[in-house]
Amino acid sequence: QLRRRGFRCLHGVDGSAGMLERARSSGLYEELRLCVLGREPLPAPAEHYDAVTVVGALGEGQVPSTVLPELLRVTKPGGLLCLTTRSNPSNLCYKAELEAALGQLEQSGAWQKLLAQGVEYWERATTEEESTQGTGYISGVVYIYQKCPVPHLEEG
Repeated sequence: QLRRRGFRCLHGVDGSAGMLERARSSGLYEELRLCVLGREPLPAPAEHYDAVTVVGALGEGQVPSTVLPELLRVTKPGGLLCLTTRSNPSNLCYKAELEAALGQLEQSGAWQKLLAQGVEYWERATTEEESTQGTGYISGVVYIYQKCPVPHLEEG
C-alpha cells in the first residue's frame, strides 16, 4: 500500500533478526537494520524520513512510549508519523500512557494530530478475555501526526 501511494524507498527496523529475515524475503525494503526501539537510537540521521510508521509494536511489554521523541528526530519537518496501538484490556494502561505522551508532544508544538481513528477488528484475539465484545478480535487505534516545521527565526 505504501508503494501504491508513492513511497518508493522503504527502510525497516526490528529487534528480531528473524523478523528482519522475513521482511528481507518480501523484497519490499531497500534497507533493513537491527534496532531495539526504545533502547537504542534509530540507525538514521536526524530529519531523514518523509514518513515513519510503527505498526504492531507500541504495546505493553513491547516498545515504550518514550520512543516518540526518537521517531520525531528521524522525521523531516512536515513529515508524517503513523502509529498504532491495541485497545484490548491488557493494553489499556499502556494506551493511556501513550496517548498522554502523544498529547504532550502536540501541546509542545512538536507535531499536529491529523487523525486518531479506532479500528474495531484490528487483529485476532488469542483469548476470549482479550476479544472485543466476543467478536474474536482485538480493537485498536491508528494515529497520524505531522511533524511541525522548524519555526523560521527573524534576523535582527
